[in-house]
Amino acid sequence: MNIEEFLRLMEKQRPCPETLSKGLQAMWYAEKGDWNKAHELVTDASDADSAWVHAYLHRKEGDLKNAHYWYQRSGQPAFSGELSQEWQQITSVLLRKVNATHEC
Repeated sequence: MNIEEFLRLMEKQRPCPETLSKGLQAMWYAEKGDWNKAHELVTDASDADSAWVHAYLHRKEGDLKNAHYWYQRSGQPAFSGELSQEWQQITSVLLRKVNATHEC
């Protein structure tokens, strides 16, 4: 799946959970405006990708101190550009890790 296919999922009411990681599902919900659902998906996850998404969510929320904590946990540098650029960067990296075998 590439970023264009992922963006087409944005037209659906919910993502296809059987093919998307928690991190990608969270990015989907964040872009759809459901910060709480996005945060819920990554709150208990312990992997670096989820921590990166968690950092993005707290940055989007405006809680920079908390965001920096999660950037450190993820091993990623704190992002200083536009939120839309960071969303695209994280989503693109996570999508490269996905080996989707079917479409939603």
